[in-house]
Amino acid sequence: MDPEKMMTGISNEILTSIKDMGKAKTPEEKLTHSKTVKNLCDSLEVFFNLMSGMDLYDDDADYDEEDDDVPVPF
Repeated sequence: MDPEKMMTGISNEILTSIKDMGKAKTPEEKLTHSKTVKNLCDSLEVFFNLMSGMDLYDDDADYDEEDDDVPVPF
């Protein structure tokens, strides 16, 4: 399965669970939603850790020194 689609799906589920937690009436319901959000965030962390371990810009052949003079927009 495509990792980007999985990350998007997990992110959407996190947002949905947070909205549902806001609608929960009892502490037990809120705890259930809270645990769901935590588990989903832990799952998303796996992808972030995988991406941080990858050298996406390891190839120096694509580096152009002229790009250093370009200001970064805020």
